[in-house]
Parts: sequence; C-alpha cells; structure tokens
Amino acid sequence: MAYRTVPSLRFDERKMERPRVPRTEELEFGGPTGISLLTVGMPALGLYLLLTCNTKSASVLEGPGPAPSLQSLWNPIAMALVLGWVALQVGLHLLPIGEPHLGVTLSNNTRLRYKINAFLVFNLSAILAGFAVLGKVPFQYVADHYVEFASASALLSMVLGVFLYIKSLSAPDHALAARGNSGIPLYDFFFGRELNPRIGSFDLKYFFDLQLVNASWGMILLCLLVRDITAHGSSCHALVLVSGFQAFYILDSLWYQEMILTTMGFVHHGFGFALAFRDLCWVPFIHSLQVYYLVRHPYELKTSAAIGIIILNAVGYTIYRESNTMKHAFRLDPTDPHLARYRIQTIQSTSGRRLFLGGWWRVVRHPNYLGDIIMALAWSLPCGFNHLLPYFYFVYLTIFLAYRAAKDEQRCLRKYGQAWQEYCRRVPYKIFPCIY
Repeated sequence: MAYRTVPSLRFDERKMERPRVPRTEELEFGGPTGISLLTVGMPALGLYLLLTCNTKSASVLEGPGPAPSLQSLWNPIAMALVLGWVALQVGLHLLPIGEPHLGVTLSNNTRLRYKINAFLVFNLSAILAGFAVLGKVPFQYVADHYVEFASASALLSMVLGVFLYIKSLSAPDHALAARGNSGIPLYDFFFGRELNPRIGSFDLKYFFDLQLVNASWGMILLCLLVRDITAHGSSCHALVLVSGFQAFYILDSLWYQEMILTTMGFVHHGFGFALAFRDLCWVPFIHSLQVYYLVRHPYELKTSAAIGIIILNAVGYTIYRESNTMKHAFRLDPTDPHLARYRIQTIQSTSGRRLFLGGWWRVVRHPNYLGDIIMALAWSLPCGFNHLLPYFYFVYLTIFLAYRAAKDEQRCLRKYGQAWQEYCRRVPYKIFPCIY
C-alpha cells in the first residue's frame, strides 16, 4: 500500500489564534432525556438481541425470556481477556511501523500528525492469531461466552467514556467538539467534549475508531468460525459467506485507512461514550450478529442464491468504495487528474468552497450510504427468512444512515448555502434513487 508522506508543520504558537468553539445549541435525540435513554438503551438492546439469538425460537417478538441477573453477565476471565486484547493492540500500534500523515486543518489552523499503521497492525494480529490457532488456543471460548464478553466490552466503554469526559475538562477551548460542547455533563459525556483526545502523541479516537474496532471485529469472526468448525467439523456455506463479506469489509477499511481522517464523523464529532461503545461493543458484537446467528441456527444456502448474494454485495461495495474514494480525492485535491474519468462538475459557493458532481454523486447525494445499505442486506440474506433477528443490522443501518444524511444536509446547507440548494436541485434523491 502506498502512503502519502507529508512534511511536518512549523508554527509559532504564541502568534497562533486560538478561537473558542461555540457552545452546542442544537441538542440531538431530545436532549438530556433522550441521551439518558440511549446511554442505557443501547447496551440493553444489544444484550436483548444476543440473548434472543441464544434461544431456540430466536424471535425478537418473543424475546429471551426473564431478564438475566447481573451476576450471570459478569465473567472476570472475559474482562481480563478483553483488557489483554486492548493492551496488545496498544502495544502493536506503538511499534515503529507505519507512515506519518497529517489530518485536516483544525479550528486553530493546525493539523494533527497521525501514524498510519492500522493495516500493518491488523496483519501482525492475524499472524499472531494464526499461530494461536495452530497452538490449539480455544478461540471457541469467546463464542461460548459471547454475552459475557459483550458485557465486559460495554462496561469498559462506560469506564472509557467517563475517563474521556474527565480528561476533556482540562482541554483548551479550541480542542473541543462543537457537537459535544453543550455544558450539560451527560450530553457531553455521550457525544464527547474533546474532538481529538490524545495521551502524548497517542490519538485515542484514531486508535479506537479505526484500529481496535476493526481488529476486534475480525477477532470475533475468527472465534465464531472456530466455534462452528469445532462443533460440526466444518462450517456451513452461509456462515463462511457472511464471514467472508465482513472480513473483506474490514480489510478494505484498513487498506484505505487514511481516508478516515477526512470523513465528516471523524472531523466534526468528539470522542465520548457513544463512539467508545460503538468501537468496543456495538460493532464487534452486533455487526457480526448474522454470523453469531448462523452459529446458533445453521442455514443451508443454495448455490444459486449464494451467487446472487455475492453479486449484490459486489454492487454495494462498488458503489461504496468508488464514491468514498472520489470524495476523498476531491477533498485532498480538486484538480486531481484521476478524477477526470468521473466527468466532474463543480458548484461554486459564496464562501469559495466547491461542491462536486460526478460518478455516483450524480445519482444520489449520499451514494456511500447507499452502498453500505446494499452490503448490509447482502450480509443478512444468507441467514434465510425464518427470523427477523439477522436483519436487525440492515434495518438499523438504514434508519441510522437516513438520520445521518439529514444531519449532514443541515450542516451542508449552513456551510454552502445556495450552492447546496443548487446541488439538491440537480440531485433530488438523498440515498435511494427515485425513492428517497
């Protein structure tokens, strides 16, 4: 993989203007009341889904039965292994490997330096995992105690969220995130007060939101696959297919790892409990829900259906990758000659910024979201149609991305004004062509 090395920036901090980040005025999800419900509701929903998956009926309407006791969710071995896994990833990240890369310009006209090595670290983790498999390490233990590992990860995310909030209280004003700077402790704890919290040069948001989340997701897939093979002597085709789709998605995210530095979420959102819970618990355990479901409820997939699903996933990936690559290239250099094949057109805003039309961005305003949703459907279809449970991720992602698209467009309207209105006139659909 080719990395773009950039020179360091030198500036006189005494002469550097350090503007204050304005207070958060528009509170999302109903403000403190809604945030309170989400803080409790997200872990509860994840627990409900995993416990339901363990039942014979796997019915989201019937549920898992009586609520489990707190003691049944606590496993000190699971917590020790989760902490050990995080420590291992930290150690691998600190190795002198990778290339330096500068992030976007911040509000105080500085750019943070990142060590881009998540793909290399993932490969090292995979090699270590391979040796562990050969050494007969019982990876199936994670699958057999899946709920307990998810509970440990959720608890760790809560502790991390508290640490991040306390740390943000000593952060300078220019380092705060506009979304999590409301002055309401619970609200700011949830969204994250500090935009890019660091311990020295160790960037916590980059580590958790790119390296750890993908490495943990990949490790969960390995544990579930080993569990299935251990139990049945082989793995069903549907499980292998979904695992393959998700593993490819992980590798793709890591291969294009530097693109995360220009994404709207990474640039504008702080690092708080919401992102910590997503990285430590939600993505590794809930995004892999289809695989866990197939371990508990095997399903035989016909060859013709598998081929159709592979094609569907390929279509979704093509839309997702091409649109994201194009967006990233345009943000770095609007004159990039590689963009010529997309027949780029631009719309000039009064602020001097430009919007572009080209490729999939001529079809809908958020084609990367469309590709993601198509892939989510392809990950669910191999589970068959006996239960709604494995389609939770597809439904949840569709609703979440529709909400995010609406918030993105509000921000773009404020940022680009009439230029954004003109873009919406030329591209009338947000995510789904001719529908929405």
